[in-house]
Amino acid sequence: MKNKKYVYWITFVAVNGGLLFGLNMAGISGANDMIKGHFSLTNSGLGTVASLLTIGCLIGALFTGNFTEKYGRKKVMLTTALLYVVSALGCALSDSATLLTIFRVLSGLAVGATSVVGPMYISEIAPAKQRGRLVSFNQFAITIGIVLAYIFDYLLLGFGENSWRYMLAVPAVFGVIYFVFLLARFPESPRWLLAHGKEAEAIDVMTRIGGKTLVDEELPEMEKTILVEKSKDKVSFGELFKGKTGKLVLIGTIIAALQQITGINAVIMFAPDIFQAAGSAKMDSMMQAMIVGFVNFLMTIVALWLVDKKGRKTLLLWGAVGMIVSLAYLSFEFAKPVQNGLGVMVALLVYISFFAASFAPVMWVIISEIYPNRIKGVAMSFSTAVSWLCTFLTVYFAPIIHGAFGLQYLFGIFGVFSIIAFVFVKIWIPETKGKSLEQIEKELGL
Repeated sequence: MKNKKYVYWITFVAVNGGLLFGLNMAGISGANDMIKGHFSLTNSGLGTVASLLTIGCLIGALFTGNFTEKYGRKKVMLTTALLYVVSALGCALSDSATLLTIFRVLSGLAVGATSVVGPMYISEIAPAKQRGRLVSFNQFAITIGIVLAYIFDYLLLGFGENSWRYMLAVPAVFGVIYFVFLLARFPESPRWLLAHGKEAEAIDVMTRIGGKTLVDEELPEMEKTILVEKSKDKVSFGELFKGKTGKLVLIGTIIAALQQITGINAVIMFAPDIFQAAGSAKMDSMMQAMIVGFVNFLMTIVALWLVDKKGRKTLLLWGAVGMIVSLAYLSFEFAKPVQNGLGVMVALLVYISFFAASFAPVMWVIISEIYPNRIKGVAMSFSTAVSWLCTFLTVYFAPIIHGAFGLQYLFGIFGVFSIIAFVFVKIWIPETKGKSLEQIEKELGL
């Protein structure tokens, strides 16, 4: 490749959205008890405050596809950066649970939009041989955001009764940095430029990314595909559920849903509470949550290394097996009157490790690859919105199930969905390693 530094620079800028994604998802974990006490919330009330961010995510994801097609990927990213800043400051300054919830939903709009536009943009600027790794960098950035959220929560824990306000304000700082980066040497997607009649700009971006070789290899196929797409009617929402396209969207949507209903965001948001339930003190549980975040970060590095070597399907299958085993142990452990704290810690780390090395990044790679360009924006929005709906249900019901039945049932439910995920991947998920987006489209018969 002619200019590796340039493609890594624009990938780095794009994944700052993922960093903010992680900060917003995990940042509330250290603040849960203080928010619950400050606003006199029940378990259901706390579940509402924590989970309604994901309703914002659902709405943001659902509408982002159309916005990215109309206005371009870069403008959507700039808008999300501003939303991150405004929502974080709003959460930090809230004087009621209602106001806090409103700004959490606003934050969710940004996270939901990021979850669509980030993988989409990277998949479109990345050369085929590096696409799996570069798209996975988005998930890598999310894990860094989660680690940073835990670290900031831990460091801010001793700042008195308003510590939770400082915790929730942290994303504002990173949002400003993201916005500045987007304004500096950050190009629009060449596929979007080409689809909107800006061929010279598209060629310029591709040349800067991979030189004339990349232009010669990928531009003819891109032009041919876009020409065919333009000759067809504009995709309607209803088309997503018909014929071969409907089958493809169903596959992508189910894998997106399974990524969430196997429990990851409930574990991330409530990790300190899980460790406290196993007998740890508050400060100790925050330290253990930091370890969870750090392992999540490290294992995503493993996924970056393996995704273009071993393939998408292999990672998903092994990931499901590891999650099933660890969740089975956690169900058994929390069914006992007294838990083995070390055993709980190890099992949670195993669960996080296998998830981070498989479903966490690979789901985004799969749905960014299997959808043809003509329906990509709308289809990715739909699949991601369903994913966020599943996240909402998971995060909302996690504290309720925990309080009513116990953690053994919660982990048991996640384990059953992990078994379903294994079976689904084995039967339905295609291998897309090392293939151009146009080649994948041909092989899927679209």
